[in-house]
Amino acid sequence: MQIVTDVQEMQARCLAAREAGKQIAFVPTMGFLHNGHRSLLDEGRKRGDLLVLSIFVNPTQFGQGEDFASYPRDLTRDAALAEEAGVDWIFAPEARQMYPRGYATYVDVEGLTDTLCGRSRPGHFRGVTTVVSKLFLIVQPHVALFGRKDFQQLAVIKRMTADLNLPVEIVGMPIVREADGLAMSSRNIYLSPAQRTQALCLVDALRLAGGLARGGERAAERLIAAARERIERELEAQVDYIQICHQLTLEDQSTVDGDSVLLLAVKVGNTRLIDNAYLFEEV
Repeated sequence: MQIVTDVQEMQARCLAAREAGKQIAFVPTMGFLHNGHRSLLDEGRKRGDLLVLSIFVNPTQFGQGEDFASYPRDLTRDAALAEEAGVDWIFAPEARQMYPRGYATYVDVEGLTDTLCGRSRPGHFRGVTTVVSKLFLIVQPHVALFGRKDFQQLAVIKRMTADLNLPVEIVGMPIVREADGLAMSSRNIYLSPAQRTQALCLVDALRLAGGLARGGERAAERLIAAARERIERELEAQVDYIQICHQLTLEDQSTVDGDSVLLLAVKVGNTRLIDNAYLFEEV
């Protein structure tokens, strides 16, 4: 396994690999890897001759007052995990490589970014789509893998890839959870022991609402109210949003059906967590 930090070198390697007929599988991350990332790498290893992992904490997707400076970083730890997973190349550029002086070009996806995290974090998805499009142009992957925990991000990247005719297959992978159900996230490290227990309100809310839907409740308003009541029992839990949306359009639904997804964003203490589930699938 090799770590590459230079944009031109990474692009040259990947173009040469494609020219040689190699299939490139790509997993873009911000690092501080966990088993959710490992599931993406394992699938990528099956799908490509070359497995490329990027580790880049992207400044353009963080808003003012968010956790860019404190976001957990440990390249040595990540490299060991990546090597164990069979990664061939890690691309770990510095911000000045990705956004050199005078940088002025951004990618916007309209519509899908107007709701959920896009409403709560203005400019966030412009940063995501810009960096992912740049990474696709540098790494030249045939297939790229993303986790479904970031459900809106996955939908936005699929839309961007289709709209820009990018020759990349986008694969969404299932959420990986801890034994008690908490969705794996690099930000879980911020939680105190008490907050870690309270954070289970997210998966409890998904299970509660899903059970009601599978039991015959079809009114989104009542399902959202039940989820909110469960979350608000916790002293340090503050709801950012609870929405039931169509899985493709992300439009709010008043009546749930097989395309309905319940999406949550909740701050537990100072840590913002997201989670989601299809209403008619058990979590």
